[in-house]
Amino acid sequence: MSTPCDHEVVLTPEAEGGFSVAVPALPGCTSQGETREEALSMTCEAIELYIESLVAHGDLIPLQVEISP
Repeated sequence: MSTPCDHEVVLTPEAEGGFSVAVPALPGCTSQGETREEALSMTCEAIELYIESLVAHGDLIPLQVEISP
């Protein structure tokens, strides 16, 4: 069984420093952090909360999207 942190993400370095992260399979699920590790950790938490909200509202959980390199 996959965990929320198994979702593929798009990690983008920001010009002003730090990183932003988007989760293509979960529209609007984004996060950021000063370091790559912090950004990914924050994103894992954002994914968990996003999925908890979907479940609480009885919404379907979207399938993961595979990202081509």
